[in-house]
Amino acid sequence: MVAEFNPRLTLLQGPFGAMDVLLAGRHIFRVDGIALDLGVSSPQFDEAERGFSFSADGPLDMRMSQSGPTAADVVNTMDERELADVIYTLGEERHSRRVARRIVEERANQRITRTGQLAEIIRKAVPRSDDGLNPATRSFQALRIYVNDEMGELTRA
Repeated sequence: MVAEFNPRLTLLQGPFGAMDVLLAGRHIFRVDGIALDLGVSSPQFDEAERGFSFSADGPLDMRMSQSGPTAADVVNTMDERELADVIYTLGEERHSRRVARRIVEERANQRITRTGQLAEIIRKAVPRSDDGLNPATRSFQALRIYVNDEMGELTRA
């Protein structure tokens, strides 16, 4: 598909916030438009070892790259209030305070390191909704966005 738009379409792989460096590296100094690939792909959710999915147990990672703090680092160290704010703001989870409180209670007994472990903690804090959405969906979304600084990347883009 890219070939049919050549040379008008150039794909660059990298963080949105590094767009200026990526473009300069290809000697591109003017663009007519930009398309951003937002979100995660199905293969990332399908690979339990990436730590994005609550349907298959894996390490609690959620990083798009292999650098920076993992979701496990966040849930095991972040202050309860800040954790609740992240879950509310980035996941639009109405029960964010309850989720954060439960996470803090659980991590006092044992470090949270697995997606299945976190999903179970969240399920105990969030009532099942009528729409069939898994109770862990919004909290996992919030943690993924936070860990990867997705909002910051959009701003820098």
